[in-house]
Formats: sequence, structure tokens, C-alpha cells
Amino acid sequence: MAGRVRLGLLTPSSNTVLEPRAAAVLAGLEDVSAHFGRFRVIEISLEKEALDQFTFEPQLQAAELLADARVDVIAWAGTSGGWVGVENDRALSRKITERTGVPATTSTIATLAALDAFGAKTYALVTPYLRDVQEAIQKNFRAEGYSCVAERHLEDKGNFSFSEYDEETIARMMRDVASASPRAIAVYCTNFDGTRVAPLVEAELGIPVIDSISCTIWHAMRLAGCDPARVAGWGRLFSIGRSGETAPADPSVPRQATNSAASGK
Repeated sequence: MAGRVRLGLLTPSSNTVLEPRAAAVLAGLEDVSAHFGRFRVIEISLEKEALDQFTFEPQLQAAELLADARVDVIAWAGTSGGWVGVENDRALSRKITERTGVPATTSTIATLAALDAFGAKTYALVTPYLRDVQEAIQKNFRAEGYSCVAERHLEDKGNFSFSEYDEETIARMMRDVASASPRAIAVYCTNFDGTRVAPLVEAELGIPVIDSISCTIWHAMRLAGCDPARVAGWGRLFSIGRSGETAPADPSVPRQATNSAASGK
């Protein structure tokens, strides 16, 4: 890698967590920065109006504007692929690259890549979503070969309201699902404030935690040719570098989190 790396992140318009947490994760890297483009997302449900928020054209227009900043990668930093369909996200990524010439990914694709990196075919799912959205995510992930062994959700259709849950609530949900002994825990929503507390709970539980914001940054860095192992203190996932080295095989010996978030114990 030579020179500055710019990560372009497409952001739901009502999201208030992604930008400050992404900046915090990258704060120790002077040569890597995150840049954001928004399109309208104000509700998460399976109703037609909510699903129509994720038609490609608004996302592609936002991606074109991000490309003006000469970003090295563009990531749809939202989890709609979980309920709309993973193939939808793959198609979106291809169309972004066709439209802009920039490599592209999504939070959902990044989550699946993280599950693969940990060798986790079983996982637990933590979200703020409605039950039917939660069930759709599990169904779509099951079609990709991943089995959900426990879940917690908050029956909220947000999207702005997702940001108002405190870190202790999210940490408690992670601890609840850990009793099912999943190979990984997915905190799956980029407006759900789990980024700081996830590495701490991960160290406490000895189970990898895949936070949507962190894993999107991790995957975007890899696509941009930037080693994510340079990010320190934000969870075991970042120990898996751009060449695909595996994380520690023994989940009972996690990397110690060093960020300053409250432990929530």
C-alpha cells in the first residue's frame, strides 16, 4: 500500500452511529480515512415501502458521489442484504463497480466473510429488528450455509431509534446468546451501538463478536489492499490480515480489547 487509503461508506440517512464509530476505529491510522454518502432509509420492516428504500438507483447515485472523492473502495454500510437477500447485495456490489470503477462490498457480505474467517458455521444473532425481519435474516444466512443457534432482537422498526439503545443493553443481549455456544456472535446493524463494547464482551466470553461497523471496515480495508491487522484494540477480527491469515484457533484465548468503552459488567 502506498499513500492515503480512502474508504467510502454508503450510509442510511437516519443512521447516527456509523460515522463516529468508524472514525474511532480508524483513529490510530493517519493514512486511512472514512468518507460517507447517504441515501434515505427511515424504517426497517418487510412492508413494501420499507423494502423499496433499497432499490438500486438511489444507492448507485450516492455511490457515484462518493467516487468523486477518489475512494479506494465503496461499501454499502447497511445490513439490508440480510432480509432482502444476499444475492441482492452481490448484485448491488457489481453494479456499484460497473457504475464507478471502484471495488465494492456491503455489511452483509462483510459479515459472511467474517464468519468464514472464523470458521463459524454456527452463529448467534443480536439485532434491534422486528421478529419477521430477524427470521428473514436467519433464513437467508441458512441458505448461505450458516446456522443461527440463538438470537435476541428488540422488536423495533427504527431506523433512527436503533441508535438510542445503550451499550449495556447490547452487551446483555450478547451475553444471553452466548449460552448457546455459537462459534461467533453477530451484532448485526450499523446503527446499533455495539462497536465499542463488542471487543470487551468478546474478551469476556471467549467467543468472536462480529460487529457490523467493525467488520465492514475490516472487509473494506482488505478490498482496498490495506492490512486490517494495523487496527489495534477493536476485536479479534482485525487480527485477520489482508492475506487471509486465520484468527487464533482457540476461541477461549481472545485478543485483549484495548479501547476505552465501559465494560458493561
